[in-house]
Amino acid sequence: MASKSTTGNPVLETIKTIFWALLIAGVFRTLFFQPFWIPSGSMKETLLVGDFLFVNKMAYGYSYASCPSIRLGAVGLDVDAKDICGFMDGDNTRILGSEPERGDVVVFRHPVSGVDYIKRLVGLPGDKIQMKDSVLYINGTAVGLVDDGEFTEAMERQGPQGSYPRCENGSVGEGAACVKSRQIETLPGGVSHKILNIGLQATDNTGVYHVPEGHFFFMGDNRDNSTDSRVPQTAGGVGYVPFENLIGRADRIMFSSAGRSMLFFWTWRGDRFFKAIE
Repeated sequence: MASKSTTGNPVLETIKTIFWALLIAGVFRTLFFQPFWIPSGSMKETLLVGDFLFVNKMAYGYSYASCPSIRLGAVGLDVDAKDICGFMDGDNTRILGSEPERGDVVVFRHPVSGVDYIKRLVGLPGDKIQMKDSVLYINGTAVGLVDDGEFTEAMERQGPQGSYPRCENGSVGEGAACVKSRQIETLPGGVSHKILNIGLQATDNTGVYHVPEGHFFFMGDNRDNSTDSRVPQTAGGVGYVPFENLIGRADRIMFSSAGRSMLFFWTWRGDRFFKAIE
């Protein structure tokens, strides 16, 4: 006699499958790599609006900030990283911690708002940082700068937010050329990267910032269009970022789309797929 096969409750099996899939994805995202879309132009031209990358969480070890924040406004879900891994918060240390290097492009958690930012690390603990006439000084010495022509892009809405770029050549019309001066900056230690300038503003001439122990100083490569460590947290900026707030290092762009949605395949930037971040 043939034995009767038994099957479980299909609804229960589906729930179990979804649970395990979410658990595995959560562990992977917490321990290894976190996806990150570039939402603004603060890191142009190193990173463009619409670039998609994975953040290497193994680079600096783990802290409470390594846990993901889950925010789904449509269903009222707002789970902060501190709600999951708050037991690791407060002592500014990391598990299997490794110090970042000057010049790294880092994703970190804003010390006040908890929002994820991506900037370049220019100041290490104990450094003295200052801007003079748009030139970065580290411990009293100007970084290396070489003029590198211009960066040109179209004056049009960019990314899901639909924001327009800022231009050095003034207010230009829709579709016109938006131009910024470009230089190659070389930091102590030898890391070279491109930076953009639009014009003199308050953050191009600053006092001296003394980076505290256990903290880091970050700046955007698009120097005149970046909210970063040059502005203190009390004034809406980033200020000094604690070691425990680092999430990981950005090493490579995986995909890039110039349109309002990644589904608009005609806006994909094929030359930026798997592009190393310098």
